[in-house]
This record gives sequence, C-alpha cells and structure tokens, in this order.
Amino acid sequence: MRGLADVRKLGALGAIVAVLLASCASPEVASAQPPVWVVSDADSELVLFGSVHVLPPDLDWRPAPLTRALASADDVWFELPVDPAADAEVARLAAERGVLAPDESLFALLSAAERDQLARVAAAYAVDPATLDRLQPWLAEVALGAAAFRKFGAGAENGVEKAISAAAPARASRRAFETPAEQIALFTDTPRAEQLAALRETLQELEDEPEAFAQMVAAWMAGDLDGLDREVLEPLRKSAPDFFRRLVTERNVRWTATLDDRLRGKGRTVVVVGMGHLIGPDGLPARLRALGYSVKGP
Repeated sequence: MRGLADVRKLGALGAIVAVLLASCASPEVASAQPPVWVVSDADSELVLFGSVHVLPPDLDWRPAPLTRALASADDVWFELPVDPAADAEVARLAAERGVLAPDESLFALLSAAERDQLARVAAAYAVDPATLDRLQPWLAEVALGAAAFRKFGAGAENGVEKAISAAAPARASRRAFETPAEQIALFTDTPRAEQLAALRETLQELEDEPEAFAQMVAAWMAGDLDGLDREVLEPLRKSAPDFFRRLVTERNVRWTATLDDRLRGKGRTVVVVGMGHLIGPDGLPARLRALGYSVKGP
C-alpha cells in the first residue's frame, strides 16, 4: 500500500512497466537512468530524486549522483516514513476507510458498460469481483493496481524508497513530509465522482493501453519530463482536476515551504518523492528556483 498517491499520479499502474521495459525498450533507454536535481545555497545542498514506488528487482535505476549524495547525507526525506509501522498503519486505515456502506455496491455506481469492463479487468488480473464490489472506488483502483504489480513481478520491496533508506548511512536521519493518515485522507476526502473518474481512467489503461506503461517508465529512466507530463499527469488533470490539485499542486506548495526552511539551515539533504512532484512549473525544482536557490538538473 506504500505510495498510493504516487502510483496514482504517475498512472495508476505506471510502475509495472519497468518489467515490460526489459523486453520492449531500446538498449539506449535500458541503460539510461532517472534524473537528479541539486539545489544549493552558500551552506546547504539538497538533492531531489523522483521515485517510482513499485519496481522489479532487476532494473538498474540508481544514478551515480544520488549514490554520492546519500553517502554524505545528514537527512533523507520521503513522502511517508519508510518502516513497517507506517506500512501497517496505511494498510489499517485503508481497510477501515476504503469499504463501502453495507447497502452500497461499487458495480451499482457504474454504468452497464463500465460494470462489464470492471468484470473483464478483474478476471484478467485475478481479482475477486465480489471483493471489489465492497470497496470505495479509490481502493478498488489500488487493489487492481496491486494485482497488476503482482502479475508482472513488480513489488514495493524493490521500490525506490526502500532501496534508498537501506543505502543511506545509519547516522542520517529519516524524515517524512506526511503521516499515513494524511496520505490516506488524500483519497478518502476526494469526492466520489472524482474517485470514479480516476477508476475509469485506470480501467481503460489496464485493458487497452499496456504499452503506455512501458513508455512511462522509459520516460522516467530517460528523464523525459515533457513526455511524463503529457502522457501521465495531463490525463489526471483533465479527468479529476480537483483531485490533481489536492494530490500534486497543494502538496508541492507545502513541501516547498518545508524544504525552504531546511535550506535556511546547514547540511546535506536527499529528498525522494514521486516523480510527478518534480515536473513542470509547479514542480519542486521550479518552485525552489523561484525562491532564489541554485537548481541544477534537467
């Protein structure tokens, strides 16, 4: 359940294309690595890296500048704490708040054509439709995404956060921008109409556009920020604009303020958040540059 927000904003199943990448990407893409931004002032350095939370075990995604930054980091920031307690709390809250009322049905919230599509996708990814029928739209979407990750061999145990937390020196403090409750609230507080819009988008992707996932991870590995914005963020902006505002834009504003405070101190920091938070004029690099910091990167 880690990284629900990030999986959604990078395309609900975006991370699984790392598996497909091995068979369909060119050698140049396969040997590429995701970008790194370096933000600095006179006495501070902050390295930003965009994450995909769920990956296969054999993707070589770690850029050398990130490895060097981790070795000397005083603190490492993630969206959520990277520990079993946080994982358990996210799962508990999702189970508590992601179930429909006894007299409600997910299938009943959909049109006849959408019900048929949900049944087809559930069968394709070996998800019990009776279980899906009891879930809020946002959690049904997550359940289908998790099933797709399993089908293609990807897992959170191979994701960016766990690898980076393990690689950082023991002396570096681990910090988080949000609590599990705050991140789950991003989904549970979203109006049902927008939850359904996001679910429809994911169903269409799962059934009709599996190649789009490979293209997304190829873009991540190659640092194609325009491609990620166009193919991943823009559809969510259009299908669920209020959710996008809460999920991406408003969090970027809060996180920029936190990082500004950190940069006013001294030391070396590594920040690992979803790639969608680093793209475009609303992304963290652009916002920090606008505050007057030196920002080197794509």
